[in-house]
Amino acid sequence: MESNTTFLFDVTEIDNVLVEQTIKDVYDALEEKGYNAINQIVGYLISGDPGYISSYNESRKKICKLERTQIVEVLLRNYLDK
Repeated sequence: MESNTTFLFDVTEIDNVLVEQTIKDVYDALEEKGYNAINQIVGYLISGDPGYISSYNESRKKICKLERTQIVEVLLRNYLDK
């Protein structure tokens, strides 16, 4: 199939979905274990200490794959868009 059209691929949207899903998974796991998930996630984002995140359901591993600045950026963008 020949085409003279150039398609743009924006990975930003994929990254945003990945961050959102990861935060949701981590939040759910922390709540399930009886933690105050918001406080724990905020503690992690401020300090960078993964000890704030339980290893339950691989939550710590999942959140550590993301850059903290990327998480904050997505959270702030979602907050301001609403």
